[in-house]
Amino acid sequence: MAENPKDIREPAARAAGELRVLIGRLRRTLKELDPIDGLTPTQLSVLSRLHNDGPASPGALAAADRVRPQSMGATLAILEEQQLIERRPDPDDGRRQVVSLTEEAVEIIRGSRRLREEWLARALQERYTEDEFQLLVQALGLLDRLIEP
Repeated sequence: MAENPKDIREPAARAAGELRVLIGRLRRTLKELDPIDGLTPTQLSVLSRLHNDGPASPGALAAADRVRPQSMGATLAILEEQQLIERRPDPDDGRRQVVSLTEEAVEIIRGSRRLREEWLARALQERYTEDEFQLLVQALGLLDRLIEP
């Protein structure tokens, strides 16, 4: 195990490592439940970004995922072939395209999220006593402070 910097106490370092591992295991478990199968991380990222943020230009998607425009073009071509996205002329600039999700993709994403959230809710309900559940809810509030600016 790597040595901790002097300003980080051992319990904090140990908790950080355990939390990182736990989050990774939870992500893998939720991913295994995901009916969206066979897509690359970049393809999934594009679908998620379009679902959360709405239509975007291919250039904006490339910049957001930090990939070259040519790579994003290949990603979008595959998603379009699978009828998960559609391209339309930008209403503000007819020379540009805007990419959006198809209705089929929206339904797939909603179903995927619903399935994962239902599994997680059921697991929380079945595996914890009411007191433990309330403690977890409090801990979530504390963990949320980790990512506050």
